[in-house]
Amino acid sequence: MTEITQPPELPDRLSTDERSPHFNKAVFEHDVGIRFNDKDRNDVQEYCISEGWIKVPVGNKVDRKGHPLTIKLKGRVESFYKQA
Repeated sequence: MTEITQPPELPDRLSTDERSPHFNKAVFEHDVGIRFNDKDRNDVQEYCISEGWIKVPVGNKVDRKGHPLTIKLKGRVESFYKQA
């Protein structure tokens, strides 16, 4: 019998970058969605709900180490697990 596991509670701050202290592998085992100013976003690399910002890549630009350049956008942030 397959056991259904509850996803962990979504943190206040989360990053998709494995090098970040805000990266949580257990959260990314489930499909996470971000709603920014009432619009779903698929390009968010980091968010903070309490401070009200997200970081998104700036086109195809990268820094000297090959990591995407990001811009911080301020507004209302909501995180949720997407339903299967």
